[in-house]
Amino acid sequence: MDSTTTSALTCVLNPIWTPSSERVSSARITQFQQWLGDNRNLHFANYDALWQWSISDLNAFWQALFDFHQVKSHTPYDKPLSVHQMPGAQWFNGATLNFAEHIFAQANATKPAIIYRHESGERREMSWAVLGHQVALIAQQLKTCGVIAGDRVVAYLPNTPETMAACLAVVSIGAIWSVCAPDMGSLSVLDRFKQIEPKVFIACQGYTYGGKAIDRRELVQELLSNLPTVKHLIEVPVLDATQLAQRPNELLTPRFETLPFAHPLWIVYSSGTTGLPKPIVHGHGGVLLEALVTHLMADLGPNDRHLWLSSTGWIVWNLHMAGLLVGATICIYDGNPATPDSNTIWRYCEQEKITSFGSGAAFHTSNMKAGLTPNKLHDLSNLRTLSSTGSPLSPEAYQWLYSEVSATAFLSVISGGTDFAGGFVTGNATLPIYEGEMQCRCLGHAVFAFNEHGQAVNDEVGELVCTQPLPSMPLYFWGDDTSQQACGQRYYESYFETFAAPNNAPNVIPWRHGDWMRITSRGGAIIYGRSDATINRHGIRMGTAELYRAVESFDQVLDSMVVDLEYLGRESYMPLFVVLREGVLLDDALVAAIKQEIRTKLSGRHVPNDVFQVPDIPRTITGKKLELPIKKLLLGASIEKVANPGAMANPKSLDWFVEFAKRF
Repeated sequence: MDSTTTSALTCVLNPIWTPSSERVSSARITQFQQWLGDNRNLHFANYDALWQWSISDLNAFWQALFDFHQVKSHTPYDKPLSVHQMPGAQWFNGATLNFAEHIFAQANATKPAIIYRHESGERREMSWAVLGHQVALIAQQLKTCGVIAGDRVVAYLPNTPETMAACLAVVSIGAIWSVCAPDMGSLSVLDRFKQIEPKVFIACQGYTYGGKAIDRRELVQELLSNLPTVKHLIEVPVLDATQLAQRPNELLTPRFETLPFAHPLWIVYSSGTTGLPKPIVHGHGGVLLEALVTHLMADLGPNDRHLWLSSTGWIVWNLHMAGLLVGATICIYDGNPATPDSNTIWRYCEQEKITSFGSGAAFHTSNMKAGLTPNKLHDLSNLRTLSSTGSPLSPEAYQWLYSEVSATAFLSVISGGTDFAGGFVTGNATLPIYEGEMQCRCLGHAVFAFNEHGQAVNDEVGELVCTQPLPSMPLYFWGDDTSQQACGQRYYESYFETFAAPNNAPNVIPWRHGDWMRITSRGGAIIYGRSDATINRHGIRMGTAELYRAVESFDQVLDSMVVDLEYLGRESYMPLFVVLREGVLLDDALVAAIKQEIRTKLSGRHVPNDVFQVPDIPRTITGKKLELPIKKLLLGASIEKVANPGAMANPKSLDWFVEFAKRF
């Protein structure tokens, strides 16, 4: 990271929150440590010692986590880390299980599995029995459609209990789940689903947002006409919720296929800067263990009512659903969180006695900037845990949460990724909290900041890397080219081509995640934004290639480039630069048309803040757009440190951006 960006580093001396003795003693991580002492004769002086053990003895740690949570394998298995290499690690060879089966192991007749609220005011509870019935019913329907283990079932659905039931039904029979949110346009959806050749499509008729009903039936037909492998359509009548509220007379019980530990569970998407979105395949066992350690760190348990604001297009939706693994009641909100007013979510927290609430950092920041004072209007005394992820949370937002939401809640700020379905750095209910700083590195996650020489550094900004394998790292990218790399060429290039394997572990190549990070002297971590050119807006990672396809569909637009300038907790600012045909000027009408095209074909999250006309887009000799160098330039780095004119096809193109950076 350029030295010009490190001047904003600060050291906060006093914690903004310190856990009470009662919170420490009741914390799930304390229970885990007590279990280690009683069952493994392992005792640790502090969290750092526990973490060091968890990353140095991977077999012992992951086996302990497996046993502590009473994970069930139907067959004997090898040691946890059967093949210790990265990429290509193999975990729990011989073990057989099912992700959905472990969720229903927590079924409890005394409390609901899911509480659902819609922006319209509609409220529903779904018991474990009814959830199981829906899962069994959908699974029967899928089998009737000829779905077998390994088939892909895709969904175009909003955040409802029925969507969670559909997901669990798919994975219960060993099929592979993949979902897009219904606010995504046809181009974004097809870029994802066409790659994985689905057999069944589960779709809604439409959805409601901000008081407006959005009919999606015509778009669904467009998607179907472009997905030739789809043999069956299952429609979910989301716009007519009365059909969903009917309770059957006879409740079915779900059944679960017994599957290998590494059997594909779902396909999620994390877009790069070029090409189509990356179709990431996760496994049943890996996601199960990652979700359990994530919830352990977040102090989530069976007495919690757990609300996360998320759309189905974010990995947080998957992890929210996975809160069922620890017996928590999952609380869903579907719609605009500012409908009918900006206190809607806080009113939900009060009325449902929410104990654990999380959102993207942008929600907390927008509430802060709006001057909201939730704890003065609502009884939030049940809130034990607040969470934030998706982008850096500013120190000011930490202060606002503790002054205007809850002075006593544990604030779990997390940074991780869709790529491995978890958090690298996270919260810990037994440690103090310092504003602007995440408390610790997650158990089992060997996370470090590397300088440009591949050396771990402390109290310096470097690249976030993970130096040991995790069970939830992708099995592979769907359809990846394995002719040159056994793990897949695109998979290798995405995470492993930056740093070399150490001499003492030649088969373990560090995973480069794409974030700037500093490990503090306290063992905490501060994230300084993306180190690559991937867009990360409101917690959703998106590739620039998708946006270019929409922008450059205009006849007037010859070329374009976009950069996301999220940095040091500021709200994301994303300018779009366009090269127009000779004689064409960028006027308000063209800007509006470009933004509308992006909103329609992709989503509202992709819409840039501003559009600028430029004479040329900087490119390498091989034709690649210089997105990351321009991003660094606009964040304050000198042009000499970010671009080599000798390696460019059009070095004069930099002049406009150098002048723009002076005004920025």
